[in-house]
Amino acid sequence: MGSGKTESAINKMNSDTANKYIYITPYLDEVERIKTRCSKREFVSPQNKGSGKLDSLHYDLGRGKNIASTHALFKSYNEYTLELIKNGNYKLILDEVFDVVEKINIHKKDLNMLINTKTMQVNKDTRQVVWLDNEYDGDFNILMNMVKTNNVILYKDNLLLWTFPIEVFKAFKEVIILTYLFDAQIQKYYYDMNHIDIVYIGTHKENDKFVFTNKPEIPEYTKSLINKVHILYDEKLNLIGDYDYSLSVSWFEREKKVRQKPLIKKLKNNIQNVFTNKFKSASQYNMWTTYKDYKHLLSGKGYTSGFLSYNTRSTNEYRNKTHLAYCANIYFNPYLKNYFLDHGVEVKEDKFALSEFIQWIWRSAIRDGNEIWIYVPSKRMRTLLQEWLNNLSKGVDNSENTISK
Repeated sequence: MGSGKTESAINKMNSDTANKYIYITPYLDEVERIKTRCSKREFVSPQNKGSGKLDSLHYDLGRGKNIASTHALFKSYNEYTLELIKNGNYKLILDEVFDVVEKINIHKKDLNMLINTKTMQVNKDTRQVVWLDNEYDGDFNILMNMVKTNNVILYKDNLLLWTFPIEVFKAFKEVIILTYLFDAQIQKYYYDMNHIDIVYIGTHKENDKFVFTNKPEIPEYTKSLINKVHILYDEKLNLIGDYDYSLSVSWFEREKKVRQKPLIKKLKNNIQNVFTNKFKSASQYNMWTTYKDYKHLLSGKGYTSGFLSYNTRSTNEYRNKTHLAYCANIYFNPYLKNYFLDHGVEVKEDKFALSEFIQWIWRSAIRDGNEIWIYVPSKRMRTLLQEWLNNLSKGVDNSENTISK
């Protein structure tokens, strides 16, 4: 983070006038940033007018325009989009990974009902789900639309998975992904499944401009991070997170069912104590997180408004936050983990947790080189962060930015 990935991408798009680009980012303000910083390349963004953004995208692709858009629109690409990209000879720059494989939430009984009533069927060989009832209009309309993209499969007879079509990535001349710790992320495992070759690269400054390099480089500033990230070590306050699965999703699910919810109440009191007595920080500087479904159980005076989802990336709106509480213990989705393992792909659970964690931390004041103070009650997450900081202080980092070709 903060190594000049976006600046390198902007400089590449401005200088590489022989090629056309599609730039995909999570946030609309970043779309506008690209259009402004690459004004001579005349980037356009699809508009939600007439028949919708996808048709607007197709119109812009047909005209051979450079395009800046969001992850949300990218996920709606179809076969016609693919054809236009391939014929347009485009390169793709993807700002942060996006969810290329997702579990569809549907009860097993509903799934069996839809199959048994021949509303949809499953291809025995490919496991692809096909929607049969073209007259259907009911409670499963959203599922129907997902199935009709031809990107839904049935896994282990009781789980529906949506997978982004790998053909879209293959349609580009080159794909550059701006991210960190890619080696631990779902998109990397998805590429491994589809036998996509990955080349890891880096960035550095050249004539006062950030540019891509042929190999990852560790930014010099990272060596001093250990002196700027102050982890709270308090035996009493950290006791609640001592077990490997403490503060995981399953821990919260169990505690929510317990009468009086004593451990959740204890965690809430700890957060309140940290911000009020340990950090003694003003509310406008407080940032915290947990799983969205349990936010209401932990919210309290002086910090509630500083909530930021634990898996947030690429936003700069919280860069004034100096006092943090990370009340989650991240594990890879077990369904997706088994899916990748069944396809011979190794899942790096701890590295995935670290990736999510430090991306969240980097939304805070540390991104501007300022000191931060952080409460991490999970022993596992605290250890991962401390080891990462220790390694960086020694000039060691086994993480990377990436190009996929």
